[in-house]
Amino acid sequence: MRGTNPKGEVRIMKPKVFIARPVPPEVEAYIGKHCHYSKWDRPEPIPRSHLLESLRDVNGLLTSGGKINSELLDHAPHLQVVSTMSVGYDNFDLDAMRERKILGTNTPSVLNDTVADLIFALILDVARRVSELDRYVKDGSWKRGDVESLFGLDVHHKTLGIIGMGEIGEAVARRARRGFEMDILYHNRSRKRRAEADLDAVYCSLQQLLKESDFVVLMTPLTPETVRLIGERELSLMKSTAVFINASRGATVDEEALLSALQNKRIYGAGLDVYEREPIAPGHALLRLPNVVTLPHIGSATHETRYQMAMMAAENLVTALSGHTPPNLLKELSV
Repeated sequence: MRGTNPKGEVRIMKPKVFIARPVPPEVEAYIGKHCHYSKWDRPEPIPRSHLLESLRDVNGLLTSGGKINSELLDHAPHLQVVSTMSVGYDNFDLDAMRERKILGTNTPSVLNDTVADLIFALILDVARRVSELDRYVKDGSWKRGDVESLFGLDVHHKTLGIIGMGEIGEAVARRARRGFEMDILYHNRSRKRRAEADLDAVYCSLQQLLKESDFVVLMTPLTPETVRLIGERELSLMKSTAVFINASRGATVDEEALLSALQNKRIYGAGLDVYEREPIAPGHALLRLPNVVTLPHIGSATHETRYQMAMMAAENLVTALSGHTPPNLLKELSV
Protein backbone atom coordinates (compact mmCIF):
# COMPACT_ATOMS: atom_id res chain seq x y z
CA MET A 1 0.00 0.00 0.00
CA ARG A 2 1.30 3.45 -0.90
CA GLY A 3 1.01 6.81 0.82
CA THR A 4 2.81 10.18 0.89
CA ASN A 5 4.62 11.96 3.69
CA PRO A 6 4.36 15.75 4.33
CA LYS A 7 7.11 16.33 1.75
CA GLY A 8 5.05 14.57 -0.90
CA GLU A 9 7.42 11.63 -1.05
CA VAL A 10 5.91 8.23 -1.79
CA ARG A 11 6.28 5.69 1.00
CA ILE A 12 5.09 2.16 1.46
CA MET A 13 2.47 1.78 4.18
CA LYS A 14 1.88 -1.54 5.88
CA PRO A 15 -1.73 -2.72 5.71
CA LYS A 16 -3.67 -3.17 8.94
CA VAL A 17 -4.84 -6.62 9.99
CA PHE A 18 -6.97 -8.01 12.79
CA ILE A 19 -6.28 -11.57 14.02
CA ALA A 20 -9.55 -12.83 15.49
CA ARG A 21 -8.19 -15.88 17.30
CA PRO A 22 -4.87 -16.96 18.86
CA VAL A 23 -2.24 -18.16 16.40
CA PRO A 24 1.24 -19.64 16.89
CA PRO A 25 4.02 -17.08 17.61
CA GLU A 26 5.70 -17.84 14.27
CA VAL A 27 2.50 -17.06 12.41
CA GLU A 28 2.03 -13.82 14.31
CA ALA A 29 5.64 -12.85 13.60
CA TYR A 30 5.15 -13.52 9.89
CA ILE A 31 2.08 -11.28 9.79
CA GLY A 32 3.92 -8.62 11.81
CA LYS A 33 6.73 -8.56 9.28
CA HIS A 34 4.33 -7.48 6.56
CA CYS A 35 1.43 -5.81 8.37
CA HIS A 36 0.44 -3.74 11.36
CA TYR A 37 -1.87 -5.91 13.42
CA SER A 38 -3.99 -6.17 16.50
CA LYS A 39 -5.35 -9.42 17.86
CA TRP A 40 -7.68 -11.36 20.10
CA ASP A 41 -5.46 -13.66 22.15
CA ARG A 42 -7.82 -15.18 24.70
CA PRO A 43 -8.78 -18.88 24.50
CA GLU A 44 -12.53 -18.21 24.42
CA PRO A 45 -14.14 -17.07 21.14
CA ILE A 46 -14.08 -13.35 20.48
CA PRO A 47 -17.39 -11.62 21.31
CA ARG A 48 -19.16 -10.39 18.21
CA SER A 49 -19.36 -6.83 19.53
CA HIS A 50 -15.59 -6.73 20.13
CA LEU A 51 -14.90 -8.12 16.67
CA LEU A 52 -17.06 -5.50 14.99
CA GLU A 53 -15.42 -2.72 16.97
CA SER A 54 -11.97 -3.99 15.94
CA LEU A 55 -12.62 -3.83 12.20
CA ARG A 56 -13.14 -0.11 11.64
CA ASP A 57 -9.78 0.60 10.02
CA VAL A 58 -8.43 -2.84 9.04
CA ASN A 59 -7.64 -4.09 5.55
CA GLY A 60 -7.46 -7.78 6.38
CA LEU A 61 -9.13 -10.21 8.76
CA LEU A 62 -7.73 -13.56 9.86
CA THR A 63 -10.43 -15.76 11.37
CA SER A 64 -11.70 -19.33 11.65
CA GLY A 65 -15.44 -18.91 12.10
CA GLY A 66 -18.26 -16.48 12.73
CA LYS A 67 -20.55 -14.93 10.16
CA ILE A 68 -18.88 -12.80 7.51
CA ASN A 69 -22.04 -10.99 6.48
CA SER A 70 -23.36 -7.51 5.71
CA GLU A 71 -23.45 -6.57 9.38
CA LEU A 72 -19.73 -7.28 9.75
CA LEU A 73 -18.79 -5.72 6.42
CA ASP A 74 -20.67 -2.53 7.31
CA HIS A 75 -18.29 -2.18 10.27
CA ALA A 76 -15.23 -2.72 8.07
CA PRO A 77 -15.23 -0.08 5.32
CA HIS A 78 -11.55 -0.64 4.46
CA LEU A 79 -11.62 -4.42 4.44
CA GLN A 80 -10.04 -6.08 1.39
CA VAL A 81 -9.65 -9.74 2.32
CA VAL A 82 -10.96 -12.30 4.81
CA SER A 83 -8.71 -15.32 5.34
CA THR A 84 -10.20 -18.26 7.20
CA MET A 85 -8.20 -21.00 8.90
CA SER A 86 -10.49 -23.75 7.63
CA VAL A 87 -11.39 -25.55 4.45
CA GLY A 88 -15.09 -24.79 4.87
CA TYR A 89 -16.42 -21.29 4.28
CA ASP A 90 -20.18 -21.67 4.67
CA ASN A 91 -19.96 -18.79 7.18
CA PHE A 92 -19.11 -16.43 4.28
CA ASP A 93 -21.96 -14.44 2.76
CA LEU A 94 -20.50 -14.69 -0.73
CA ASP A 95 -23.00 -12.30 -2.29
CA ALA A 96 -22.25 -9.58 0.25
CA MET A 97 -18.51 -10.06 -0.16
CA ARG A 98 -18.74 -10.11 -3.93
CA GLU A 99 -20.79 -6.91 -3.93
CA ARG A 100 -18.04 -5.15 -1.95
CA LYS A 101 -15.24 -6.81 -3.96
CA ILE A 102 -13.76 -8.41 -0.85
CA LEU A 103 -11.52 -11.42 -1.40
CA GLY A 104 -11.93 -14.62 0.59
CA THR A 105 -9.44 -17.46 1.09
CA ASN A 106 -9.42 -20.81 2.87
CA THR A 107 -6.94 -23.57 3.74
CA PRO A 108 -7.67 -26.68 1.64
CA SER A 109 -5.61 -29.86 1.31
CA VAL A 110 -3.34 -29.32 4.31
CA LEU A 111 -5.82 -31.00 6.65
CA ASN A 112 -6.89 -33.89 4.42
CA ASP A 113 -4.92 -36.69 6.08
CA THR A 114 -5.59 -35.46 9.60
CA VAL A 115 -9.35 -35.40 9.07
CA ALA A 116 -9.22 -38.77 7.31
CA ASP A 117 -7.41 -40.24 10.32
CA LEU A 118 -10.16 -39.00 12.61
CA ILE A 119 -12.90 -40.37 10.38
CA PHE A 120 -11.28 -43.77 10.46
CA ALA A 121 -10.89 -43.51 14.22
CA LEU A 122 -14.67 -42.99 14.43
CA ILE A 123 -15.33 -45.95 12.13
CA LEU A 124 -13.20 -48.27 14.27
CA ASP A 125 -14.48 -46.83 17.55
CA VAL A 126 -18.16 -47.34 16.71
CA ALA A 127 -17.64 -50.73 15.04
CA ARG A 128 -15.60 -52.22 17.87
CA ARG A 129 -17.37 -50.19 20.60
CA VAL A 130 -14.07 -48.83 21.88
CA SER A 131 -15.40 -45.83 23.80
CA GLU A 132 -18.39 -47.78 25.13
CA LEU A 133 -16.25 -50.67 26.38
CA ASP A 134 -13.62 -48.33 27.81
CA ARG A 135 -16.36 -46.94 30.07
CA TYR A 136 -17.54 -50.49 30.77
CA VAL A 137 -14.13 -51.48 32.14
CA LYS A 138 -13.52 -48.26 34.05
CA ASP A 139 -16.97 -48.42 35.65
CA GLY A 140 -16.12 -51.83 37.09
CA SER A 141 -18.78 -53.59 35.02
CA TRP A 142 -16.49 -56.19 33.43
CA LYS A 143 -17.23 -59.67 34.77
CA ARG A 144 -15.69 -63.06 33.98
CA GLY A 145 -17.85 -64.79 31.40
CA ASP A 146 -18.85 -61.65 29.50
CA VAL A 147 -18.58 -62.72 25.87
CA GLU A 148 -21.21 -62.02 23.22
CA SER A 149 -22.47 -58.89 24.98
CA LEU A 150 -19.13 -57.29 24.11
CA PHE A 151 -19.09 -58.21 20.42
CA GLY A 152 -18.79 -55.54 17.75
CA LEU A 153 -18.48 -55.42 13.97
CA ASP A 154 -15.60 -56.19 11.64
CA VAL A 155 -14.32 -53.32 9.50
CA HIS A 156 -12.01 -55.18 7.14
CA HIS A 157 -13.44 -56.46 3.86
CA LYS A 158 -16.68 -54.53 4.38
CA THR A 159 -18.21 -51.89 2.07
CA LEU A 160 -17.55 -48.21 2.71
CA GLY A 161 -19.83 -45.60 1.15
CA ILE A 162 -18.53 -42.05 0.87
CA ILE A 163 -20.96 -39.20 0.22
CA GLY A 164 -18.86 -36.29 -1.05
CA MET A 165 -15.68 -37.62 -2.67
CA GLY A 166 -13.47 -34.57 -2.31
CA GLU A 167 -9.83 -34.73 -1.28
CA ILE A 168 -10.70 -35.82 2.26
CA GLY A 169 -13.07 -38.45 0.92
CA GLU A 170 -10.30 -39.82 -1.28
CA ALA A 171 -7.94 -39.91 1.71
CA VAL A 172 -10.53 -41.94 3.65
CA ALA A 173 -10.98 -44.25 0.66
CA ARG A 174 -7.22 -44.89 0.46
CA ARG A 175 -7.12 -45.95 4.11
CA ALA A 176 -10.15 -48.17 3.65
CA ARG A 177 -8.98 -49.86 0.45
CA ARG A 178 -5.27 -50.26 1.15
CA GLY A 179 -5.37 -50.73 4.89
CA PHE A 180 -8.61 -52.67 5.41
CA GLU A 181 -9.27 -54.12 1.94
CA MET A 182 -12.73 -52.56 1.89
CA ASP A 183 -14.90 -52.10 -1.18
CA ILE A 184 -15.55 -48.43 -1.95
CA LEU A 185 -18.81 -46.89 -3.17
CA TYR A 186 -19.09 -43.14 -3.62
CA HIS A 187 -21.66 -40.52 -4.52
CA ASN A 188 -20.52 -37.12 -5.71
CA ARG A 189 -21.55 -34.25 -7.96
CA SER A 190 -19.04 -35.50 -10.52
CA ARG A 191 -17.15 -38.71 -11.25
CA LYS A 192 -13.68 -39.14 -9.75
CA ARG A 193 -11.90 -41.21 -12.36
CA ARG A 194 -8.63 -41.21 -10.41
CA ALA A 195 -10.31 -42.80 -7.38
CA GLU A 196 -12.02 -45.32 -9.62
CA ALA A 197 -8.71 -46.29 -11.24
CA ASP A 198 -6.50 -46.24 -8.14
CA LEU A 199 -8.92 -47.57 -5.51
CA ASP A 200 -11.51 -49.50 -7.52
CA ALA A 201 -14.08 -47.02 -6.21
CA VAL A 202 -17.53 -47.40 -7.75
CA TYR A 203 -19.66 -44.36 -8.55
CA CYS A 204 -23.33 -44.87 -7.70
CA SER A 205 -26.55 -43.15 -6.73
CA LEU A 206 -27.11 -42.00 -3.17
CA GLN A 207 -29.88 -44.57 -2.82
CA GLN A 208 -27.66 -47.46 -3.91
CA LEU A 209 -24.84 -46.32 -1.64
CA LEU A 210 -27.09 -46.18 1.41
CA LYS A 211 -28.59 -49.61 0.70
CA GLU A 212 -25.30 -51.43 0.11
CA SER A 213 -22.78 -49.80 2.47
CA ASP A 214 -21.75 -51.19 5.84
CA PHE A 215 -20.21 -47.83 6.76
CA VAL A 216 -21.52 -44.51 5.43
CA VAL A 217 -19.27 -41.44 5.67
CA LEU A 218 -20.81 -38.03 4.98
CA MET A 219 -18.26 -35.47 3.77
CA THR A 220 -20.26 -32.99 1.67
CA PRO A 221 -19.79 -29.23 2.04
CA LEU A 222 -22.75 -27.32 3.47
CA THR A 223 -24.72 -25.73 0.65
CA PRO A 224 -28.45 -25.06 0.16
CA GLU A 225 -28.61 -28.39 -1.69
CA THR A 226 -27.01 -30.41 1.13
CA VAL A 227 -28.96 -29.05 4.11
CA ARG A 228 -30.50 -32.13 5.78
CA LEU A 229 -29.29 -34.28 2.92
CA ILE A 230 -29.55 -37.25 5.27
CA GLY A 231 -33.01 -37.54 6.79
CA GLU A 232 -35.57 -40.14 7.75
CA ARG A 233 -35.96 -41.54 4.24
CA GLU A 234 -32.20 -41.87 3.69
CA LEU A 235 -31.62 -43.49 7.07
CA SER A 236 -34.43 -45.97 6.40
CA LEU A 237 -32.50 -47.24 3.37
CA MET A 238 -29.44 -48.19 5.41
CA LYS A 239 -28.71 -51.67 6.76
CA SER A 240 -29.63 -52.35 10.39
CA THR A 241 -25.94 -53.24 10.86
CA ALA A 242 -24.68 -50.04 9.22
CA VAL A 243 -22.60 -47.32 10.88
CA PHE A 244 -23.10 -43.65 10.00
CA ILE A 245 -20.23 -41.14 10.29
CA ASN A 246 -20.63 -37.37 9.94
CA ALA A 247 -17.52 -35.19 9.81
CA SER A 248 -18.85 -32.57 7.38
CA ARG A 249 -21.29 -30.04 8.86
CA GLY A 250 -24.05 -30.73 11.36
CA ALA A 251 -26.77 -29.16 9.22
CA THR A 252 -26.26 -31.79 6.51
CA VAL A 253 -28.18 -34.24 8.74
CA ASP A 254 -31.68 -34.19 10.18
CA GLU A 255 -30.57 -34.75 13.76
CA GLU A 256 -33.99 -35.80 15.04
CA ALA A 257 -34.27 -38.43 12.31
CA LEU A 258 -30.79 -39.72 13.16
CA LEU A 259 -31.66 -39.85 16.85
CA SER A 260 -34.79 -41.87 16.10
CA ALA A 261 -32.90 -44.32 13.87
CA LEU A 262 -30.31 -44.89 16.59
CA GLN A 263 -32.79 -45.19 19.44
CA ASN A 264 -34.88 -47.71 17.52
CA LYS A 265 -31.80 -49.61 16.30
CA ARG A 266 -32.68 -49.08 12.66
CA ILE A 267 -28.93 -48.56 12.22
CA TYR A 268 -26.12 -49.99 14.34
CA GLY A 269 -24.40 -46.81 15.47
CA ALA A 270 -22.96 -43.43 14.60
CA GLY A 271 -19.78 -41.42 14.98
CA LEU A 272 -20.28 -37.65 15.05
CA ASP A 273 -17.81 -34.79 15.02
CA VAL A 274 -20.37 -32.11 14.06
CA TYR A 275 -23.87 -31.12 15.15
CA GLU A 276 -26.74 -28.86 14.14
CA ARG A 277 -25.90 -26.58 17.08
CA GLU A 278 -22.40 -26.37 18.48
CA PRO A 279 -21.52 -26.94 21.22
CA ILE A 280 -24.21 -29.60 21.49
CA ALA A 281 -26.42 -29.11 24.57
CA PRO A 282 -25.18 -31.17 27.56
CA GLY A 283 -28.59 -32.82 27.97
CA HIS A 284 -29.04 -33.75 24.31
CA ALA A 285 -30.43 -37.26 23.83
CA LEU A 286 -27.60 -38.21 21.43
CA LEU A 287 -25.16 -37.96 24.32
CA ARG A 288 -27.01 -40.65 26.27
CA LEU A 289 -26.86 -43.34 23.59
CA PRO A 290 -24.16 -46.02 24.02
CA ASN A 291 -24.04 -46.67 20.26
CA VAL A 292 -22.99 -43.10 19.43
CA VAL A 293 -19.46 -41.68 19.66
CA THR A 294 -19.52 -37.89 20.01
CA LEU A 295 -16.51 -35.63 19.47
CA PRO A 296 -16.24 -31.82 19.86
CA HIS A 297 -15.64 -30.89 16.18
CA ILE A 298 -11.94 -31.76 16.20
CA GLY A 299 -11.49 -33.00 12.62
CA SER A 300 -8.26 -31.10 11.93
CA ALA A 301 -7.26 -30.56 15.56
CA THR A 302 -3.65 -31.67 15.84
CA HIS A 303 -0.80 -29.33 16.71
CA GLU A 304 0.96 -29.95 13.41
CA THR A 305 -2.03 -29.45 11.16
CA ARG A 306 -3.44 -26.43 12.95
CA TYR A 307 -0.01 -24.78 12.72
CA GLN A 308 0.10 -25.42 8.98
CA MET A 309 -3.45 -24.11 8.57
CA ALA A 310 -2.68 -20.92 10.48
CA MET A 311 0.47 -20.28 8.45
CA MET A 312 -1.33 -20.96 5.17
CA ALA A 313 -4.10 -18.54 6.17
CA ALA A 314 -1.50 -15.91 7.07
CA GLU A 315 0.25 -16.36 3.72
CA ASN A 316 -3.07 -16.05 1.90
CA LEU A 317 -3.77 -12.83 3.80
CA VAL A 318 -0.38 -11.23 3.20
CA THR A 319 -0.34 -12.17 -0.48
CA ALA A 320 -3.75 -10.61 -1.05
CA LEU A 321 -2.82 -7.42 0.79
CA SER A 322 0.38 -7.19 -1.27
CA GLY A 323 -1.74 -6.84 -4.40
CA HIS A 324 -1.20 -10.38 -5.68
CA THR A 325 -3.64 -13.24 -6.17
CA PRO A 326 -3.53 -15.47 -3.08
CA PRO A 327 -2.94 -19.17 -3.77
CA ASN A 328 -6.20 -20.26 -2.12
CA LEU A 329 -8.58 -17.59 -3.40
CA LEU A 330 -12.16 -18.87 -3.36
CA LYS A 331 -13.37 -19.36 -6.91
CA GLU A 332 -16.65 -17.65 -6.06
CA LEU A 333 -14.78 -14.46 -5.16
CA SER A 334 -12.12 -14.37 -7.87
CA VAL A 335 -11.88 -11.10 -9.76
